Amino acid sequence: MDNTMTKNQRCATLADLEPLRAELIALRRRFHQHPELAFEEQHTAGTIAALLTEHGYQVTTGVAGTGVVGTLRAGCSTRAIGLRADMDALPIHEENTFDHVSRQPGKMHACGHDGHMTMLLGAAQYLASTRCFDGTLHLIFQPAEERGFDSGGQRMVNAGLFEQFPCDAVFAMHNHPGKPVGRLMSRGGEFMAAGDRVFITVRGVGGHAARPHLAQDPVVGAASIIMALQTVVARNVPPDQTAVITIGTVQGGKALNVIPAEVKLGLSVRSFDPAIRSLLRRRITDIVQLQAASLGLSAEIDYVEGYPVVKNSERETAFALRVAAELVGEENVDGNMDLLTGSEDFAYMLQARPGCLVRIGNGEAQIDKMLHNPGYDFNDENLVTGAAYWSRLVERFLPAGGAQ
Repeated sequence: MDNTMTKNQRCATLADLEPLRAELIALRRRFHQHPELAFEEQHTAGTIAALLTEHGYQVTTGVAGTGVVGTLRAGCSTRAIGLRADMDALPIHEENTFDHVSRQPGKMHACGHDGHMTMLLGAAQYLASTRCFDGTLHLIFQPAEERGFDSGGQRMVNAGLFEQFPCDAVFAMHNHPGKPVGRLMSRGGEFMAAGDRVFITVRGVGGHAARPHLAQDPVVGAASIIMALQTVVARNVPPDQTAVITIGTVQGGKALNVIPAEVKLGLSVRSFDPAIRSLLRRRITDIVQLQAASLGLSAEIDYVEGYPVVKNSERETAFALRVAAELVGEENVDGNMDLLTGSEDFAYMLQARPGCLVRIGNGEAQIDKMLHNPGYDFNDENLVTGAAYWSRLVERFLPAGGAQ
């Protein structure tokens, strides 16, 4: 994959996409006002399908539920590229007060998927009008990225996404609060963590708070488990490896004078190495069972393996970063971004095809309103940059002059 521009080929620039700025801002804010949760993205999918149809794409709907794929062909090359954007929102009540605030109580685009869709639709419009590429473009609008398991990306791949829409490579983009607006970042190899979920139920014998000796207290057992779990990474994972165990939920008891019969814990577990992932599962399971037994309690563990590691292929990552440098300059590109312990179901697509996930800075001022924060908002200054990047990436991957 040389993808060197032919002598006379001109690729998309920021200036080329600038005329779409107002239109893209309006569309992004429209998406923001109408958030939909995982596998419920009917209105969102309908809007996307209508716009792609308007621009002349062959549109396939209902992919893995609510997914949409838009296909555009130009020239005669047999090469093909896939670009993916996620569609779903989060079950978070928005705290912003601007005019485009969510109109759905308890739901909001707190991860920037409204912006991801809009950037890709901007590129869709530009590429349809210029057709300055040779091959097939598949725009993949994926449901349910936020689900954490049995997600839209996994379902699409399992349903034969790349058999129905063959791609030589696939790419995705995600915004990144805390980094300068428009800065493009990635890294080859492991990039984002595998994410597992663990549900623990500690059971004992309930009783009166004044007579704890007549009960078997699962609250004490849960506390013991919580503290013991803090040793797993510190004392089992090699210092040169990265892993995270976070106890995110503790549920038990309804009255201060009652010892409950059970306490439930919810864990988020992150890792990058398959051996470390297995180690974490073994140690968590052992600690939970043995700590509970030592106090005369029982424990039930539901260990749910979630998304795999996002592993960018080296060749496609180098290509993606080269295109980024052409568009925004070397000084605005980071090709050795730190490992991210968040998870992404684009990992399933990268297991099926070579490709790269790119991050785009959402603004340094957003450091206190990170992803999944009720005060978060996607930075509209990224819309033109993202749309131009996708346009140029396609033109460079599928050069109109036929260079391979």
